[in-house]
Amino acid sequence: MAKMFREREPQIIDESSLKFVSVLGRGGYGSVTLMRDSNLRLFAEKSSSFDDLRSLEKEHRIMQRFHDHPRIVQTRSPNLHIETNPERCYIYMEFASKGTLHNMISEFRERGRPMPENTIGHVALMILQGLQALHSHGYVHCDLKPANVLVFPSKAVGEPWDLKLADFGMSKEPCTDSRSLLAGTKPYMPPETLGPNKVIGSAVDVWSLGCVVLEMFGGCPKKMGHCYTWRLPKIVSPMADDFLKRCLALLPSRRATVEELLKHPFVAQKVIGVTPRRESTGPCPSVTRNSVMEDCSRRQRGGPMMKMMPRPQDLIY
Repeated sequence: MAKMFREREPQIIDESSLKFVSVLGRGGYGSVTLMRDSNLRLFAEKSSSFDDLRSLEKEHRIMQRFHDHPRIVQTRSPNLHIETNPERCYIYMEFASKGTLHNMISEFRERGRPMPENTIGHVALMILQGLQALHSHGYVHCDLKPANVLVFPSKAVGEPWDLKLADFGMSKEPCTDSRSLLAGTKPYMPPETLGPNKVIGSAVDVWSLGCVVLEMFGGCPKKMGHCYTWRLPKIVSPMADDFLKRCLALLPSRRATVEELLKHPFVAQKVIGVTPRRESTGPCPSVTRNSVMEDCSRRQRGGPMMKMMPRPQDLIY
């Protein structure tokens, strides 16, 4: 398979010229701050404590491996930086001036408008292109969620933005034992990652993508025991429904691969110019608590593949 990207050395910046601008985010890993150099170029500095050194090293290593790929966030550091006073390690990355997919979803919800289905399909396409690069070289993201998808201004005429995958600190590298890895963010993790005998393969990212698509449609995760269930609050097209079913098959072996999903009309319509089907916005009928609990219980027991209810608005994933 031909590579979709050109390998080259990362852009080297003059660290001594960088000036602090603002804090972009904080979390258990550390923080991300916005920095500006003497040429007014902006960079994101991601730092963590020495306790997370290996995770940051892995993230930097993966970004270097996928240098200049249009769907993978780019490092701006040739090396990982270590500082002893105060103790911290950090890297520089390109700055996503339009935020994250999580921000985009929140903006639609605040406006009280659903994200259009053709937009959701376009987002899913870009995510799949990033996953294709990772999976074709033996990597698994392992923590795919809206907050880990960055939004950049598009360089293509007529496109409003570009998306890139980020946050590879929990990713699986080739030949890595799944037992040595931590599970990602639980609402986006499939059943096979739960428990001591977890299995982490490319199908994990496919499940997570399904959850991300559900969230773009307005779905929210609900904790039921040791697992999470998702429910669509509105009717979606049969095309979107089929895409979701292929992502969210309970057994990993029955989930579609990234290569298969790239050919699905839900995302391929953006490429081949198919006009998306109009969505129905009718009310969503209620679903009993018992049916949700039964589905969650099956997941925990590793039971048979979950049976979808007949109408799209009734789907529980």
